[in-house]
Amino acid sequence: MKIGFIGLGIMGKPMAKNLLKAGYELVVTNRSKSSVDELVSSGALGVSTAKEVAQSCDVIITMLPNSPQVKEVVLGKDGVIDGIKARSIVIDMSSIAPLVSQSIAQELAKKDVEFLDAPVSGGEPKAIDGTLSIMVGGKKEIFDKCYDILLSMAGSVVYTGKVGAGNTTKLANQVIVALNIAGMCEALVLATKAGVEPNLVYEAIRGGLAGSTVLDAKAPLAMDRKFDPGFKINLHIKDLQNALDTAHEIGAPVHLTASVMEIMQAMKAEGEDHLDHGALIRYYERLAKVEVKR
Repeated sequence: MKIGFIGLGIMGKPMAKNLLKAGYELVVTNRSKSSVDELVSSGALGVSTAKEVAQSCDVIITMLPNSPQVKEVVLGKDGVIDGIKARSIVIDMSSIAPLVSQSIAQELAKKDVEFLDAPVSGGEPKAIDGTLSIMVGGKKEIFDKCYDILLSMAGSVVYTGKVGAGNTTKLANQVIVALNIAGMCEALVLATKAGVEPNLVYEAIRGGLAGSTVLDAKAPLAMDRKFDPGFKINLHIKDLQNALDTAHEIGAPVHLTASVMEIMQAMKAEGEDHLDHGALIRYYERLAKVEVKR
């Protein structure tokens, strides 16, 4: 099966490479030509527009920053919709607003094209080693048809319901991750301010109920002062904005999410939104006038 892949950024490039490793024929395009050249050197065919990708592929995957970019690439001039064939499938693996996923699906349906929203979790390391968690919304029979494609990039692929359910699940994921990170930051700053070694606190609590994947992934990096992005704060701001917008649309309370969003906005105001979201600890450190380190 020939697959199109649009969007070769931090996440998209390694995901596309894993499709090639799995033996799929790949047609790619990206705003940055250097990423296209890199994929071409690995065996993909590079083209200039999303329209060209759609003309030659039965399954088209998009991995883009946010809702406006997905709408532009899929529905805009020289976009996927201009070149796509009936009975093709578009899989959007970006993290966008669920209502936008549903509106794109409705437009593609007019051309007899199926749509899955399939955002991912795991960040760049899991994109590289092909162990992402993928949450998928759309028709179950289309999910089943595309399962093996998705599994070649993932350690977990879960069907979550109709179109939009994948991105709703991703928003829930991002809310939980953000609150976990904020809680970790508060706790380690509290321990440090109280004169207790934060690494000893971490080792003591990680095996109990407070332990989590987030704690194990972010606490050691924070204590080692390593804030190079696995997942940038500005991207998490985007996800939390989508969560807040969706929550307001449907009438769901998200008080804690709003609080963490304000902390991230404060980081942005300090010019730190290019850092990993684990760098939220700097916000608390500035207020407490301590530094959390081993």
